[in-house]
Amino acid sequence: MSLLRTAVPSDVPAILGMIHDLAVYEKEPDAVKNTAEMLHANLFGVSPQIYAHVVESPVAGEPIVGFALWFLNYSTWEGTHGIHLEDLYVRPEARGGGHGKALLRELARIAVERGYARVEWSVLDWNEPSINFYKSLGAAPMEGWSVFRLDGAALDDFGASAAETASVEATA
Repeated sequence: MSLLRTAVPSDVPAILGMIHDLAVYEKEPDAVKNTAEMLHANLFGVSPQIYAHVVESPVAGEPIVGFALWFLNYSTWEGTHGIHLEDLYVRPEARGGGHGKALLRELARIAVERGYARVEWSVLDWNEPSINFYKSLGAAPMEGWSVFRLDGAALDDFGASAAETASVEATA
């Protein structure tokens, strides 16, 4: 019988390992910059803004078989929070055991209990197994919406231009 629970500090190495595994699965093996120290600080620091749940397996040697890492978002239209699921990952050898479903059900339970309007996440277009899994739970894709991201050099350049603008406005 597996156990779903809130992550604790000693889970950080296993969660970080699965983050790396997820990056490999998503064909971005070198993209993870996160470290155990960063993850620990973000999950368990003074004012954590991200949260995690894990699934433990009773099998010795690999007790944590999956995790969900999430944070709150806010809907101006609904006037309440929602949960944004950043990562959901179950180790390949543990898939099909209901662990992913249990993690998502826990997030849905939290959302309902707290009066949040939604649980949402992104999935890669080519990831048909996950898409089919999510649809089987009653989740639906957000048709007509595209994810945009400002990062790297574009973020640096745009952020620097905002600082320059603020500096010019402050001296005017």
